[in-house]
Amino acid sequence: MPFGLILSAVFIIIVIIIVLNTIKIVPQSYAYVVERLGAYNHTMNVGLHIMMPFVDRISNRVSLKEQVMDFQPQPVITKDNVTMQIDTVVYFQITDPKLFTYGVVRPINAIETLTATTLRNIIGELELDETLTSRDIINSRMRSILDEATDPWGIKVNRVEVKNIIPPRDIQEAMEKQMRAERERREAILVAEGRKQAAILNAQGDKESLVLRATAEKEAAIARAEGQAEALRLVYEAQGKAINYINAANPNDAYVQLEGLKALKDLSNGTATKIIVPSNLQGLAGTLTSAAEILKEDK
Repeated sequence: MPFGLILSAVFIIIVIIIVLNTIKIVPQSYAYVVERLGAYNHTMNVGLHIMMPFVDRISNRVSLKEQVMDFQPQPVITKDNVTMQIDTVVYFQITDPKLFTYGVVRPINAIETLTATTLRNIIGELELDETLTSRDIINSRMRSILDEATDPWGIKVNRVEVKNIIPPRDIQEAMEKQMRAERERREAILVAEGRKQAAILNAQGDKESLVLRATAEKEAAIARAEGQAEALRLVYEAQGKAINYINAANPNDAYVQLEGLKALKDLSNGTATKIIVPSNLQGLAGTLTSAAEILKEDK
């Protein structure tokens, strides 16, 4: 192979290497930290960049996306000396690639260690019941402490969540018994409330039934009284009309005496113990004679 061809091939390879080390394209949501002769020089953001070959080098490629770290459960001790396991999830984002690169060694490991120590400090101030019911408070305090501590590392902690709280087995059994007793208590209360409501409804039904029955009897009595009153009124009207007819006919004394005898007969047929006899017994015979003659005329 001719020496000139080999030299040309070597030159082309060197040019390609120089171009590759000179031209850099940074993708979206990334940042490259550039060192020149071992010292920090600048940070390349999204786009096309030119580097000095064999002098500049990329020391760290940093993702600017929000990242999620799910840490293993950590043993913690509450204020009332109960040991439990708590695992957390940390959402963070790198805001300064330079500080992230040079601020701390193994920053992710540093965040995990800081999260564990902070969690132990916070839980150590709370009792078991407070720990189980104060997740929002724990999350807020941890986020505030971690965000302040990681700020010199170029890291922004956006959110911290307590993923799971695992108390000891005996505590879990006691909590289950307590929950079971609470459910039974609520069930008993609901049953008692149902019976009470049923008794109230039954009493109200009986009351309404009595009221309706009394109202019906009252209306029936009123209707009977009104019927009797109407009947008496009609009887008295009929009697009044009869008297008017009699008066209009101008009856003689014999008819009047005959009607008196009929009334006397009715009194004698009654249950009264006293009988009133008319004082004009002397005219009784004449009255009877007149009545006989009236009967003959009728025939």
